[in-house]
Amino acid sequence: MESTEKHQRSLSFTCGVLVLFLQLRLGLTGDCPADGRTWVPFGDRCYHFVHGAEDKIKSYTFDRAKTLCQGFELLTIQSAEENDFVFKYSPEVWKNNVNIWLGMYYDTNSDNMKWFGEKPVGFSNWEDSSSPSNLMPLDTCVALHTNTGKWENVSCLEQAENGVVCKTDQKAEEVKQKPSALLSALVILSVVAIMGVSAVIWFLHQKRNPGTSIFTPFEYHPPLVLDSDQSCLVEAEENDNVP
Repeated sequence: MESTEKHQRSLSFTCGVLVLFLQLRLGLTGDCPADGRTWVPFGDRCYHFVHGAEDKIKSYTFDRAKTLCQGFELLTIQSAEENDFVFKYSPEVWKNNVNIWLGMYYDTNSDNMKWFGEKPVGFSNWEDSSSPSNLMPLDTCVALHTNTGKWENVSCLEQAENGVVCKTDQKAEEVKQKPSALLSALVILSVVAIMGVSAVIWFLHQKRNPGTSIFTPFEYHPPLVLDSDQSCLVEAEENDNVP
C-alpha cells in the first residue's frame, strides 16, 4: 500500500512538471531585433546580411564593416553547422561570389587569432590544413569565401571585402497572446491522464485490499436514534439506580 501511494505521488509530480515545461516551452519564443533590417534566425542566433543583391557590388573596409554592425558583433563562426549555414544562405543574398569579413583579429599576447570578445577560435575552416600568412600580425584579418566556405588571411588595412554579416543572440520574450489551442489541449490531456492513472491505481488498491476505502475517514455516520421501547427501558434502569 505504501509503495502504491509513493508511486502515485511520483507519477502526479512527473505529470505536473511535464505540464509546466510545456507551458514554458510554448509560452516563450525566440526573437530577432526589430530594427527595420532583415534578420535571419539560425539556432539561437540572428544574422543580418548587410549587402544584398544589387547591380553594383559594394566594398567595405574592415573598420567600415565593424561600424555597420555597431551594437552587434561582426560574424563569428563557432561550428561547422554555422559555417555551413552562412555558406549555403549567401547565394540567397548575393548574386555573385563574395568574401565576408569575419570578426577575428591577431592577439599579440597569445600569438593566436581570436574572435572579438576574447573568444578563442575553437572551430576553423582554413583553405589549407594550416593558416599560413606573410602578413604582419597586426595587419592580419580573415575573410570567408562564399563559393567554398573556406577562410583566408587578408590584410585588415589594405583590403576591402564585399560581404558583411552582423550577428546577435536571439532574445526569448513571453508571447503576448492567449494560450494556443495546442497548449490548452495538452494541459487537458495531461490532467485527464493523471486522473485516469490515479483511478487505475485506486482500483488495483481496492482489489488487493477488499473492504477498505480511501473515503472511509469521510463517511457519514447518522446519529443513533432509539425507538420508544428502548427509551423506556433505559429510563427505567436509570430510575432504579437512583437512591
